[in-house]
Amino acid sequence: MKAIKEDKKEDASGASKGSLPRKLFRWLDKRTDVDALMKESLDEPIPGGARLAYVFGSGLIFIFISQIITGICLALYYVPSAETAHTSVAYISKQVAAGAFLRSLHYYGSSAMIIVLALHFLQTFLYGSFKGRRELLWISGAVLSLLVLAMGFTGYLLPWDQKAYFATAVGTNIVGQVPLIGNWLTRLVRGGDTIGTLTLSRFYVAHVFLLPGAIFAFIAVHIALFRKAGPAGPINENPIEPKLPAEGFYPRQVLMDMAFALLLMIGLGILSFFHPATLGPLANPADTQFLPRPEWYYLPMFEWLKYWEGPQVVFAIVVVPGLLAAAFFLLPFLDRKLERKPWRRPIPVLAVAFVILGMVYMGAKSRIDDARDPTAAAQIAIQDKQEKEYSTAPFVPYVESPGGTGPAAGAVNPVVAQGRGIFESHGCSGCHGDAGVGGPIAPSLVAITQKIPEAQLAALLHNPNATMRAGKMPAVDISNPDMTALIAYLGALGTSAANVTAVFRVSPAEPGVKEASLHPARNALPHLTTAAIAGQLLYQERGCFACHGQAGEGGRAPAVAPLIAGVPETKLIGLLQNPNEKMKAGGMPPFAGTSAQMSSVIAYLRTLSAPQAAPAPAVETAAANSAAPPEPAAAAPPPAEATASPVPAPTSATAVVPVSALPGPGRAIFLSQGCAACHGPTAGGTHFAPSLIGVGAKFPGDQLPNLLRHPTSKMRNGGMPIPTVNDAQLHDLVAYLSGLSSAAAAQTVSPANANASAAATPGAPASTAPNGQAAAPRKPVALSPLALRDQQIFERATCQNCHGVGGLPGTVAAPPLAGTASILPAPVLENLLRHHSIRMQQGGMPITNMKTEDLRALVAYIRSMPSPGGGN
Repeated sequence: MKAIKEDKKEDASGASKGSLPRKLFRWLDKRTDVDALMKESLDEPIPGGARLAYVFGSGLIFIFISQIITGICLALYYVPSAETAHTSVAYISKQVAAGAFLRSLHYYGSSAMIIVLALHFLQTFLYGSFKGRRELLWISGAVLSLLVLAMGFTGYLLPWDQKAYFATAVGTNIVGQVPLIGNWLTRLVRGGDTIGTLTLSRFYVAHVFLLPGAIFAFIAVHIALFRKAGPAGPINENPIEPKLPAEGFYPRQVLMDMAFALLLMIGLGILSFFHPATLGPLANPADTQFLPRPEWYYLPMFEWLKYWEGPQVVFAIVVVPGLLAAAFFLLPFLDRKLERKPWRRPIPVLAVAFVILGMVYMGAKSRIDDARDPTAAAQIAIQDKQEKEYSTAPFVPYVESPGGTGPAAGAVNPVVAQGRGIFESHGCSGCHGDAGVGGPIAPSLVAITQKIPEAQLAALLHNPNATMRAGKMPAVDISNPDMTALIAYLGALGTSAANVTAVFRVSPAEPGVKEASLHPARNALPHLTTAAIAGQLLYQERGCFACHGQAGEGGRAPAVAPLIAGVPETKLIGLLQNPNEKMKAGGMPPFAGTSAQMSSVIAYLRTLSAPQAAPAPAVETAAANSAAPPEPAAAAPPPAEATASPVPAPTSATAVVPVSALPGPGRAIFLSQGCAACHGPTAGGTHFAPSLIGVGAKFPGDQLPNLLRHPTSKMRNGGMPIPTVNDAQLHDLVAYLSGLSSAAAAQTVSPANANASAAATPGAPASTAPNGQAAAPRKPVALSPLALRDQQIFERATCQNCHGVGGLPGTVAAPPLAGTASILPAPVLENLLRHHSIRMQQGGMPITNMKTEDLRALVAYIRSMPSPGGGN
């Protein structure tokens, strides 16, 4: 009671003294003792007086507070999801008032924090301020340094643009190189095997909650230890028992710290206002042309890793950085003498100078190497241009499930559904992205009909301009009704009207197209379901048309439609998988595929109609099908046992048989080494590799064998491996390649001889044994459980966007996998998926980022696809 009375008496006596702010301060001080706390903070004695060299610690605290404030402002709008993160950052930068300025302050503040941190470390080290019972103070500062670097790494992914995604992919891949626990660490950081929403969510939580909380805690520990040990003073001061006269922290040092903070504020403000931070296009994991480059403070590590390959990477990632980190943390225990002058500590100073100069050299060398490499410089210039263009482009809001498979609002427009089928079957999504939202190869098509009139758009699709052709845009040669449907779908992109199930349709013949190329029965098909179109592709890819005709109208084998009418589906499946004796005698192989593939083939066969006219004579049919693959993988069978066996062609007639069908050990080696995957099954060339026709004349004598043993850099960049053959096998391979000439490309033989040749050359590519003899041909087999599992992975990863439905037909964006990758040996294919060739990267092949068992399952599924020769 006495204290309360004295307090009231003092309040009454001071009520008439001082201004209102002073009265409020007194009121607050009596309840919080804030005056004593300020005196304790500001009256800290500094041996030797205030100096500009001591401003970096306070500068770090100021930048950290600035990062917290700007980060909170950005978090009000940011949505940590792979679908919306990029759009929310774009909204901040382009729509929110002062949003671009706030984001730039946050962006440049992270770099400023690294720079000031480095200056603080150098000042502390050169002044020897870690000496004299300050070991824990130094260690707490070292922990804070790592936390600051972690803040930069976790925040880099949050914009979810191209640069952020691929730089994070590189960083998390580095973590995976740690022995024993590398894969576990990568999965922990990513939240799974790939970078996605779970990765973004984890990085967001770490960046916004975990790391700032840890930094706050260690700042408190650091300040408490600093106040306990006291300032070390200048380099000529005793770190344990100061001799120089002390000066209070207030006012001179406070003014110096405030001036430095003001300079930082002005510098960051000017930089953010005149050079706002850019935002690149939306992250596209399928873009392997993108050259990932980390932020400047991680660039030395990025360059350092280029010098190490294979098992030595562990030395570069774990051993050397681990030793440097240990030396960094244990510096007070390694440099224990009280001598603080840097010129009297040559070994520690030279060691630190060596590390810093090495990091500067590595970072500069990375920039110089990119500038000197024409390919890298051109790609980086393209990336910078794309980033600037996107940053200056108008804001495009996020639309829920644009063009996805969700239900459309209202009645479904059949024209839009047909247009979507055309869009997907022509591989447009391989470049323009799923639902036309854009990708690294081609721009977004959303609202394209609002920018370009429909008539002009149709003309551009039929005849692309120079810019489109430079971007590898092919002409869209479809009928006028199909073009109308395609434009209708393009006009619906970005709205719920595009959320329809794709309807695939067989287009009628265009004027000028030979009638022989499209059978009337085929043209009469109004619409094909998704399953039927997949079955049609299988029918074509497996060469069924070579015997049964292009539309199942009959040829060397009977027409399909009359034979399957009334046949139960279970019996039809059994005959496809296990042909009867008559079917086998006619050359019908078993159908090897999944149950889904079987159902799709039957769905297509059910759509076929009976031929309108009698089948052409066998001789004419054989001549018309001379361009068909000579070794069909699986012709559609006569489905009933009452079916007559195919009518053999007269032995007196002649038919054209490609030279690739002729037997020979060289061709078997050509197939077993996977050469056909790039050069084509007849070595006629593909868009992967040139034709080998006439290569023997171009490289006579020993030139061709030497070229195969020692490919040029251009060949290696295109993915050309060194053939794993012995001298005898190389001789046979060279003999086969030398026999490929334009004159011998087609050879007239009797059908009997042609059948003998086809029988001599097995349907499956023959593998060669180490002794040089051809091994037994690999027969078609049903998909293993491993391949069945990976078919789901293949579909879930939307590989069909580029390679077509099931990877069989291919599109303009990527070739079919059947007959190309499917005929590669398993080790070669697995290595190719892990280490993409330059051509695959340029074609937009995404990173095959999966576990070993998943990758092997993918290889099994691809190799189960039919080969041109009929094998798997």
